[in-house]
Amino acid sequence: MYFNLIDTLARIHAVDVDAVGLESFGKRVENTDQAATKGYIARQIKTWTRQYKATETENIPSMDYLIENLPRMLPTSAEPTSCLVHGDYRVDNVLYKPDSDEVAAVLDWELSTLGDGLADLAYLSLCYHLSPENGFMKGLKGLDITSLGIPSLNEAVDIYCRQLDIYTPGEPHLTANDTRQILDYYLAFSLFRCTAILQGVYKRSLMGNASAANANEALEFAKLSALMGEELLMKYSKSIEKTSVGGAFSATKPLQQASAETIPNRGGVNDLSDIRGIDLFVGTGLLSSRAVDTIRKLKSFINENVMPRENEIAMAGYEGNDRWQPSPVLEELKLKARGEGLWNMFLPKETDNGKFGAGFTNLEYAIMAELTGHSLIAPEVFNCSAPDTGNMEVLARYGSKEQQEAFLNPLLEGKIRSCFAMTEPSVASSDATNMEATVRVDGDDVVLNGTKWWISGAMDPRCKVAIFMGRTHGDLSSVPPHKRHSMVLVPMDAPGIEIIRPMRVMGYDDAPHGHADMKFTDVRVPKSNIILGEGRGFEIAQGRLGPGRIHHCMRIIGAAERALQLMCLRATQRVAFGKSLAEQGTIRTDIANSRVEIDQARLLCLNASHRMDVYGNKIAKDDIAAIKIVAPRMAKAVIDRSMQAHGAMGLSQDTPLAHFWTWARILQLADGPDEVHLTALAKSEIRTQVPEYSSKRR
Repeated sequence: MYFNLIDTLARIHAVDVDAVGLESFGKRVENTDQAATKGYIARQIKTWTRQYKATETENIPSMDYLIENLPRMLPTSAEPTSCLVHGDYRVDNVLYKPDSDEVAAVLDWELSTLGDGLADLAYLSLCYHLSPENGFMKGLKGLDITSLGIPSLNEAVDIYCRQLDIYTPGEPHLTANDTRQILDYYLAFSLFRCTAILQGVYKRSLMGNASAANANEALEFAKLSALMGEELLMKYSKSIEKTSVGGAFSATKPLQQASAETIPNRGGVNDLSDIRGIDLFVGTGLLSSRAVDTIRKLKSFINENVMPRENEIAMAGYEGNDRWQPSPVLEELKLKARGEGLWNMFLPKETDNGKFGAGFTNLEYAIMAELTGHSLIAPEVFNCSAPDTGNMEVLARYGSKEQQEAFLNPLLEGKIRSCFAMTEPSVASSDATNMEATVRVDGDDVVLNGTKWWISGAMDPRCKVAIFMGRTHGDLSSVPPHKRHSMVLVPMDAPGIEIIRPMRVMGYDDAPHGHADMKFTDVRVPKSNIILGEGRGFEIAQGRLGPGRIHHCMRIIGAAERALQLMCLRATQRVAFGKSLAEQGTIRTDIANSRVEIDQARLLCLNASHRMDVYGNKIAKDDIAAIKIVAPRMAKAVIDRSMQAHGAMGLSQDTPLAHFWTWARILQLADGPDEVHLTALAKSEIRTQVPEYSSKRR
C-alpha cells in the first residue's frame, strides 16, 4: 500500500508535461539561479507568508525564523527543472482499488502546478514527524511502523528515487543520499505552510466562520508546527555547515574537489548562507533581489571561472618576456563576465542612479567586493579594480559631458585603464597641502609640472589617461589651503610625460599593472581638461577617497577570509610532533582569533557602507576612517598567522598569502596613512563627546 503510494508520486513527477500539453500549467524554472527568486519554493514562501501575515493573531517566533531563513537557505539543487507537482499529496487524498493495494485515483488537485517535486515528497513524509494525536494532521510518530508494514522514512526516500529513475531513464536526478541531505529543508518548508494554513483556520474560528469543529485549537497546533519546522531548518543548517569543504591552492586541481581556490560552498555553488554577514540584511529590504541574484552569480563565476585560472594569470605577471603585457586569459574572463552582467558593480546608486554603473548601494557592493577580494585577479575581471574605480567615480560625479564621453565611457567599457597622479617624493604626501606639482593656466591650455611616484597602473600599456593633482600656479597667499589645488585629465601620450622607473612594493612590481615614478615637464593639455573647475581638487579628492577607501577595505576582508580558509586547510593536512596542526593549541588559538577579528571588521565595514547609503559620504566619514584603520590591521594579522601555519610555503609564490600580506601593509599607507585617520577620528570623537571643547578651541 505505502509502496504504491510513493510509486504513484514518482509517476506524477515523471510525467512529460510537454508531451501531455501541460507546458503552460505553471511557471517553469530551468536553472538554480532562477529558482532562488522565481522558482516554485520561492513563490510558495512569498504566498504563504502573505497569507500568514494577513491572518496573524499573535506573534509566533518560530514562524518568524522560518519566514526569514527559508529563502536564505534554499538548497542550490532545488528545482533544476520543473515537474508536475500535486501540492497536497498525502494518503488522505488517494483512493485505492477495493480488491488490491493499487492506487485507483489521486484527489484534490487544486494546488497542483509545475514546480519542485521534493516539496510533494516532504509533505507526504510529514507523517513520520507527526503524532497520531495531532488534531489536524495525524501521523505515524511513535508507532511500530515495521510491524504495520510501513517503510521507514529512509526507505521511503529510497523507493521514490529508485522509481523516479525507472520512469525517467537517462534524466539527471538527485540520489537518495543527496535527497536525504536536503529533505529537512523541504520538511521545514512543509511545516511552515501548515502553520500558515492553521493560523488561517484559527482566525476564521474567531470570526465564527470556520468549518472544522476543533478550529479553536488550531493556534496551538500552528505553534507546534512552526516549532518543529524551526528545529528541522536548524538541523539542516548545521548539516550543510558540517559538509563544507576546503582544498589546496594549486590551480591545477579540478573544481569539483572544492579546493581553497573557491569561496566556501556549504550549500552549493549558488548558496549564500556561507557568505558571512549577508544574513543580517536578507529580508530587511536593504538588499534588493537584484543584488542578491548578482551576489549569487558573482560567487559562482569566481569559483567556476576565476579561481581555476588565478595561478596561471598571476604567474604570467611574475615570469616571462611578456609580463608587462595584459594577460589574454584575463581579457577573456572580462569579456565573459561582462556578458553575464557582472560588470561595473562598484558605482554607488546615489552617484548616477544606474546611468553609468550597475546601480547598487554601497552596502550591496560591499558584499560583492569582499567576494572579489578572495582572488588577486577578480576585481579586474569585473572592471572593479583600483585605481579605475575611483577615477570612474570622479568622472561620473564631477566630469563634464565631454570628459565623460572621452574618458569615462571607454573606462566603463574596459577598453582603457587609468591612473591617479597625486603622491610626490619630495614632500610628506600624508598632508596633501604640501604638494609641489603645479597647474598653470596659459590661455586655453593648462601646463603641468612636477614629479609623482607610486602611481599605480601607470605602467600598464592599457593606461591611457591620468588624473593629475597639482597646486594652482601663482600667488595663493589669500586663498584657503584647501582651495589651491586642481585636478586635470592628462592623456598618457601627452608630450612631456616621462616614466622614470617602475617602483617595487616589497619586491613586487605588480606587472603589468605597476607603480610608476613619473615626471611631468611642461605637459600641455586643454583647459577644458580641468575637472569641476580650478581650485576644486580637494573637494574632488574627498569625494573620491571616501568610496575608494572603503572599497579597499571590502576587498582586503575577502583576502583575510581566504587566508583563514587556507590556514584551516593547512592545519588539517600537516602533522608535527605526532599530531596534526589542527590539534595544536597555538594553531587553534590563531584560527579562533582570526575568525573573531574578520567578523568584527566585516560588521564595521558593512555599517560604514550602510551609513554612506543613508547619510552620505560626508556624514559617514568617521565610519569610513574607522574601517580604514581596522581592516588592514586585521588582514595583516590574519594573513600573517596563515603564513606562519604554512611555514616557508607561506612566503612563496605557491600561495597568494605573501601578496595578500603586502597589499594589507600597503593599505596602512594608501589613501591616507593610519595616523591621519586616527587623528581625524579622535578629533571628531572629542567634538562629539565634549562640544564645549571645540568652541573653546575656536
